[in-house]
Amino acid sequence: MKRVALVALTVTGLGVAGFAAVGAARAQRDPWRHPPVVVASPPMLAGVVVSAPAVAKHRTRFARAKDGEAVPVEITAYCLSGTTRRGRWVRQGIVATDPRVFPLSRYLELFVGDRYLGRFLIDDTGLLIKGPKIDLWVSTCAEAIRFGRVKGTAVLVPRGQ
Repeated sequence: MKRVALVALTVTGLGVAGFAAVGAARAQRDPWRHPPVVVASPPMLAGVVVSAPAVAKHRTRFARAKDGEAVPVEITAYCLSGTTRRGRWVRQGIVATDPRVFPLSRYLELFVGDRYLGRFLIDDTGLLIKGPKIDLWVSTCAEAIRFGRVKGTAVLVPRGQ
């Protein structure tokens, strides 16, 4: 786990313009003298760990995903060009799903084990996508082949987040 340190520098009552004017005046008299700077002790923040949420236990194959529910999925990649089911051009950040499980025009977050893949827009469907399967759009077919077929977890993001 990494720790992040924040350092705050403060110049009392002068502001940036006053700091520059005082520094320039002193630099003319004594080039080695600098105005005083107060350094606050850095607060230590615990690192942030992102992990996949616990998977729902009793799910049927075509059950509609609920907001925030972790659904076990099979993830593949596709490289087709053209428009999505909603009539937009395919691009990075688009996924195709079965609309019975994951509704169109919503966002979902994907995990493969503890690795976070990101947040994706559900904008497409496919003939071979039945049940809890997700097809992730990538720019080249070689990249789609390298991606292969992996098991992961999808979480439907609540509206407004």
